[in-house]
Amino acid sequence: MTSDKVYDLLVIGGGVNGAGIARDAAGRGLSVLLCEKDDLAQGTSSRSGKLVHGGLRYLEYYEFRLVREALIEREVLLNSAPHIIWPMRFVLPHNAEDRPAWLVRLGLFLYDHLGGRKRLPGTRSLNLRTAPEGAAIKPEFSKAFEYSDCWVDDARLVVLNALDASARGAEVLTRTACTTLRRGNGLWEAELTSLLTAKKRQVQARVVVNTAGPWVNDVIGRVAGLNSARNVRLVKGSHIIVPKFWEGQQAYLVQNPDKRVIFINPYEKDMALIGTTDIPYEGRPEDVAADQSEIAYLLKSVNRYFKQQLSERDVLHSFSGVRPLYDDNAENPSAVTRDYIFELDDAGGQPPLLSVFGGKITTFRKLAEHALDRLKPFFPAMGPAWTAKGFLPGGDMPNADFELFLGKMRARYPWLPARLLKHYARLYGTRLERLLSGCERMEDLGFCFGPDFYEREASFLMETEWAETAADILERRTKHGLHMTADEREVFEAWCAERRIAA
Repeated sequence: MTSDKVYDLLVIGGGVNGAGIARDAAGRGLSVLLCEKDDLAQGTSSRSGKLVHGGLRYLEYYEFRLVREALIEREVLLNSAPHIIWPMRFVLPHNAEDRPAWLVRLGLFLYDHLGGRKRLPGTRSLNLRTAPEGAAIKPEFSKAFEYSDCWVDDARLVVLNALDASARGAEVLTRTACTTLRRGNGLWEAELTSLLTAKKRQVQARVVVNTAGPWVNDVIGRVAGLNSARNVRLVKGSHIIVPKFWEGQQAYLVQNPDKRVIFINPYEKDMALIGTTDIPYEGRPEDVAADQSEIAYLLKSVNRYFKQQLSERDVLHSFSGVRPLYDDNAENPSAVTRDYIFELDDAGGQPPLLSVFGGKITTFRKLAEHALDRLKPFFPAMGPAWTAKGFLPGGDMPNADFELFLGKMRARYPWLPARLLKHYARLYGTRLERLLSGCERMEDLGFCFGPDFYEREASFLMETEWAETAADILERRTKHGLHMTADEREVFEAWCAERRIAA
C-alpha cells in the first residue's frame, strides 16, 4: 500500500553526501526519508584517507575553485566536530626529481592563503638533518616543507550527520534498498525493500535526491527507468595499515615519479595508514579490494624516502574504496576532477530527480547547501542555509576546544582509565554523558570484548546509531576491530547474533 505521508525529499544513499543533504534539508523544515541499501558509510565514505583537506595536489590541475571551497570547509568542519576532526601537520620531503622547490613553495603559498586560514598554522621549511621530523627520513633528503590539514573519522562523520538529520525529524532506514521509482500523480512513487526481512514499503515523495555514489547511474537507469547525459567514473583507491615506524604525531606526504603523492599518517595510536592509489575500476563496487600490485606500489613509495624499509609482512590490514567521480574524460585517473556536478531531471514539469556526481568528503556540507539551492524553486517556503554555524552531535564544546572538554570529563569520571575516557570523548564528544549515564564504576560498563571495548558501548551503538552487525561496530562506528584478536571478534560476533535474535 502507498504511505499516507508524502515526504518532501526521498534521499537514496547513506554516504556522506546523502547524510549531509538529509541533515541540511531536515534543518530547513523539509520532511525527509533517507534510505541506504547497506549500512551507513559502508561504501566509499568509510574507505577514504581520513582527511579533511584542501587537496594540495589539485592545484596542479588548476582546480582553484574546488581547493578554495575545501580549505574554507576545512575550518567550518573543524569547528563543528572537534571530537572527530583535528589538526595534523604534514611533512613533505623535497625531491627535486619530481617537482622543483619553487613549484612546491608556490603551491603551499596558495594553499595557505586561498581559503582564509584562521585556526591552523601555516607552512614552514624544515632542515631534515636537524629537525626531529627528519630522523626517520633517508639522509639524501635534506629539505622538507611542513603544512597543516585535518584528520577526520570518516565513517563517524556520516553517522553524526544521520543522527542530526534524525534529531531534526528525518527518517533514516538502513539496509533498505529503493527497488523501483516511478512518477505518478505529480509525485515520485517508490518501492523500498528491507534487505533484512524482504518486506516492501511504498512511499511517495515530492523530490528524489540520488546520492548513491558508485551506483548513481544504476539508480537513474535501472531503478527509475530514465536516461542520463552524465556518467560516473569509478576510480579505485587502496590503503594499507602497518605498525607506526617513526616518532612523533606528524604525518608525511611523499612524491612519486608518476606525480602522485602518498599520505603516511599516524593511525589508531600505534599504526600508520598509507595511501592512496588511483586506478580505473570496472568491476562491481561491492567487490573492490586492494590487489598485490597496489600494495607493492604503496610500499615502494614509502621505502623510497624512509630509512626503515617495509615489506608485505608489515601489512596488518588493507582496504579499498571506489571513488564515484564525475567523468570529465580526463585520460589520467589522478586528473579526473574531484569536484561535484548536479543533474536535475524535471522535464515537462515532472517531479524532480536530483542526481549527484562526484564530490569529496571535505566538501560534503557545501555540496548539500548547493543541492538544496537547486531545489529551492520546488520548496519556496524552505528555511535558509544553517549548517555553517551548526554543530554535529557531540561537537558542541566551548570554543571547539577538545582538550578543555577532555579535562572536564576527567574530573567528572575519575574512575575511568585515561585511555578509555579519551576513546569515548573522541568518538562521542559531549554525547559520552549519555553513553555513561548511570555508570559509576568500571563494572557498570559490562563485559569487556577487547582493548577499551565494553558491552555498554556496543549496546549504545545498537540503540542509538543504527548498528546491527559486528562489522557495523568494529569497522565503522569504531575501529575496535583493528585491536582485537580473532577469538575476541568471534565472541563479539556471537554476542551480536544473540542480541539480534532477542530483538
